[in-house]
Amino acid sequence: MDRYEGFHEFVRTRQQSLMRTAYLLTGNAHLAEDLLQTVLTRVAAHWVKLSRGGNPEAYARKALVNQTISWRRRKQIELPEAEPPEHAGPGPLHDEATVRRIALHHALARLTPKQRAVIVLRFYEDRTEHETAQLMGVSIGTVKSQTSYALSKLRALTPEEVYR
Repeated sequence: MDRYEGFHEFVRTRQQSLMRTAYLLTGNAHLAEDLLQTVLTRVAAHWVKLSRGGNPEAYARKALVNQTISWRRRKQIELPEAEPPEHAGPGPLHDEATVRRIALHHALARLTPKQRAVIVLRFYEDRTEHETAQLMGVSIGTVKSQTSYALSKLRALTPEEVYR
């Protein structure tokens, strides 16, 4: 039996979903690629155990969150630019949805790594509080408090229209 039997299929089917999560966690496409590559290397190293009875996707998502927090703590990655660039003058006007998306992106960049992870897992991936707590390795109370703090900060940083 090949040590990596099923790994290539896992990567083929789940890579896009994991990449979206990595991007939302880092706010940068290049960092997201690096993050996903790092995590998939870890998944491959543990593939025999994960394929026998583990949950490789849950392991990968938890590793994405943990690695992002670890990189930020060690200052190995920089937060995306938190302030929108100045308008350079006359040019095409953006539609309202684009402006809201940009404002939300910049507000997300100002959250702490744990707050951003909670928002991504709870609202983008539609995870329950219990699932989010398991993926992050924290208590449900921590998920609730980090969600509350993050939403308060997002509301303060973005126009009200984003939440309607």
